[in-house]
Amino acid sequence: MASGEPVHQAVAPELPTRYRPQDFEEDIYRFWLEERAFHADRDAPGPVFSMVIPPPNVTGNLHIGHALNNTMQDILARWHRMLGDVTLWVPGTDHAGIATQHVVEVRLAREEGLRRQDLGRERFLERVWAWKNQYEANILGQLRRLGASVDWDRVRFTMDEGCSRAVREVFVRLYEKGLIYRGDYMVNWCPECHTALADIEVEHEEREGRLYHLRYPLVDGEGAVEVATTRPETMLGDTAVAVHPEDERYRHLVGRRVRLPLVGREIPIIADPLVDPEFGTGAVKVTPAHDPNDFEMGRRHGLEAVQVVGFDGRMTDAAGSRYAGLDRQEARRRVVADLEEGGYLVKVETHRHNVGVCYRCGTVIEPLISRQWFVRMKPLAEPAMEAVLSGRTRIVPERFTRVYLHWLENIRDWCISRQIWWGHRIPAWYCRQCGETVVAREDPDRCPRCGSDALHQDEDVLDTWFSSALWPFSTLGWPDADSPDLRRFYPTSVLVTGYDILFFWVARMMVMGLEFMGDVPFRTVLLHGLVRDAQGQKMSKSRGNVVDPLEVIDKYGADALRFTLVTGLAPGNDARFSWERAEASRNFANKLWNAARFVLMNLQDFDPARGEPRRENAADRWILARLEAVTADVQRLLEGFELGEAARALYNFIWDEFCDWYIELVKPRLAGDGAAPGRADAGGRPAGDPAGAARSPEARTPGEGRVAEAGAAASRYAAQYTLWQVLEQTLRLLHPFMPFISEAIWQKLPRPGGGPRTLALAPWPRAGEAWPEAAAGDDGRIARFQRVIDTIHGLRSIRAEFRVPPGRKAHVLIYAEEPAQAEAFREQAEAIRRLAGVDRLEIATGSGERPAQAAAYVGPGVVAYMPLAGLIDLEAERRRLEREREHAEAALGRVRDKLQNQGFVTRAPAEVVEQERQREQELAARLELLAQRLAELG
Repeated sequence: MASGEPVHQAVAPELPTRYRPQDFEEDIYRFWLEERAFHADRDAPGPVFSMVIPPPNVTGNLHIGHALNNTMQDILARWHRMLGDVTLWVPGTDHAGIATQHVVEVRLAREEGLRRQDLGRERFLERVWAWKNQYEANILGQLRRLGASVDWDRVRFTMDEGCSRAVREVFVRLYEKGLIYRGDYMVNWCPECHTALADIEVEHEEREGRLYHLRYPLVDGEGAVEVATTRPETMLGDTAVAVHPEDERYRHLVGRRVRLPLVGREIPIIADPLVDPEFGTGAVKVTPAHDPNDFEMGRRHGLEAVQVVGFDGRMTDAAGSRYAGLDRQEARRRVVADLEEGGYLVKVETHRHNVGVCYRCGTVIEPLISRQWFVRMKPLAEPAMEAVLSGRTRIVPERFTRVYLHWLENIRDWCISRQIWWGHRIPAWYCRQCGETVVAREDPDRCPRCGSDALHQDEDVLDTWFSSALWPFSTLGWPDADSPDLRRFYPTSVLVTGYDILFFWVARMMVMGLEFMGDVPFRTVLLHGLVRDAQGQKMSKSRGNVVDPLEVIDKYGADALRFTLVTGLAPGNDARFSWERAEASRNFANKLWNAARFVLMNLQDFDPARGEPRRENAADRWILARLEAVTADVQRLLEGFELGEAARALYNFIWDEFCDWYIELVKPRLAGDGAAPGRADAGGRPAGDPAGAARSPEARTPGEGRVAEAGAAASRYAAQYTLWQVLEQTLRLLHPFMPFISEAIWQKLPRPGGGPRTLALAPWPRAGEAWPEAAAGDDGRIARFQRVIDTIHGLRSIRAEFRVPPGRKAHVLIYAEEPAQAEAFREQAEAIRRLAGVDRLEIATGSGERPAQAAAYVGPGVVAYMPLAGLIDLEAERRRLEREREHAEAALGRVRDKLQNQGFVTRAPAEVVEQERQREQELAARLELLAQRLAELG
């Protein structure tokens, strides 16, 4: 296919009249795949840019947060690919142990009335693999719908053969170094998921509960100790009462014993610095089997651990026959009633406190002592802190660096075993003959200690985040040290992820990358926030505000969804989605589509191979200067990871400057009416024609006619070339953000010479490319032309403000301080008339008297007057403005009353107070403008 031909089947033969992304997005993506546009050739020369996708869980379809995350990654990948970097973006999915097993178990119970135990481990895992295959295919298909430019030759899964080998290798190495161990410790247990959880897998919700004050009688009969607890049901497992060693109220009681109510067990009073003397009464019950702090105290003081809540969330036999088998909440009610009846309940207070819940199912966590596998994190955390402090890895935005470091400084050992079936099974075997524990890379046949074959593998699997922590290097071929991908693409360049998994995933990848690769896993971490609804609320099914990204794509197209999510977004901040914004993004795409159709219709006889024209027209020079500026801005913003501001800059340039201004300015020249810049005399009439009657073509001499025709042709070619050049470069700038529409239009543009077949591989624009001579300056012509644009805009604003009917033409007087600026206005007289609704235009140098009842636009070195008499009903307009001023004054008074109310300022949310302050400024500015408009009416 010759360069410049439309792509076969990628887009329709001609750009259709209507913008319908559904008609071409699928074809364009298929074309990219056929061109292997996203494949990274590791043997290609040049700088490398690499990323690994945060692997979505195979629990269901992608949500709106995934759409934001992958849009941001795709922008970076497409940008670097166009820069000429060897760009690898690795796709893949995560097995999501607890979450996936949970959804499959729920489905099994709902549809077949079965538990996983009814099927057995092997048959149940077959069901989970079937689920994984179905939803992984869905997820990867949704990435295509979104336009993700991942390398489809390198799709990975956290339980594929390569990743599984990496997981086992890491486990064995850490075990051999003494960094993985097994022991009985307090863990976070989910009674619903029936597994242990790491500390960061527990979410804390502030809830309103009760603080129960209980009376524990002293054994010697000399009074009692009052303790306070939020969990009275666990008092059945108390083995001590603790006070702070420096608490004078209780120092005389340390060493004495109390009798445990309802149980009768004698337990000691101990002193321990973990006790907070400000909490409750300053004396606390100690239940080593059900509280992390109590567990530590129990170890220090040699206390027995009595487990009264079981792994199923029900009371055990150790709680006594009256309570055994009861649910935790039911047991609480019965215990409180029995304490009250026995005279042991002093009082009950309302108490707000944080309650730990499972991050997957929301069940209240039960702290329990359990035999689990752990990773010693302190030795591993120190290099991960140093790497960020030294700048080897940069976190964007920087404020999250402190959060990252604080967590690593206070890190606890990581519980990595999970009591589920779906996941990487722990590579540890136990000998029934001699009790030996065998940890091995390959499944052992016999015990290395006694030679017995009576080995059984640990039933548990590893925490999902254990395999995810290896993702940046396990996906590139590790532990094969000679992996070509690993040598070429590690460390990766950027990780794009949500700030909510900074601890879950980012910190752990840093730890593992440094430990096993000797280098950081990524040079930059770019964090984004959550996608919230239009009111800033978190999306949830219970609120009914969840948005399916595919629904948005089906309605408005992938480009509209991408642009909606990213435009204006700052790193680390939450995004807001609204259907109105999505529609606005679709309207932006439609605006570009229609502009492109106009350009293409006017390029039918255009051949850019003729060469670049002279830029005589100020409008051409202005739009090229603006293109140079936006090119430099987008480059700078992308380099600073300000993707949202880069998108906003492109939106403003395309909509305002290219579509609304330049295309409108250039239309007469494309029609053959632009032999030379339109000059006007002091009255705005064509120069040399004082009477205002321009000479007709028939009145010209043959020589004058040929010169005029040649000038018109040259001007038209310059307009065509500029339109083509600006649109082509703009599409390259826009491509990372809106890849489908930019490719569809770009394929229709003439492309002289060789070059890539797809915009995805076209070179990224550089400042100075479109108009190299711009660097030499233009003696102020562009600045003077910008003042013309600003003046037209000001005149339009006057018409809108005073509600001048669109068909009613105005008389306008323009005074410019400098002669050169007045000449610029005369050159663009026709554009001013056409775009500002003017029939009589007077242009002069210096300053003039303000006409009566005239509205004014004032700009740098420019004043423009529009007399209103005859345009509008002056008296009716005066009454309207007076009414608006009264309403604005009343509204301003209400706002200021609020802001002077200290109760409102101190109690209202900060964002609400800030909104009122902003409204105060807007109303004050509006009143100032209304006063000016009333004065202009006389």
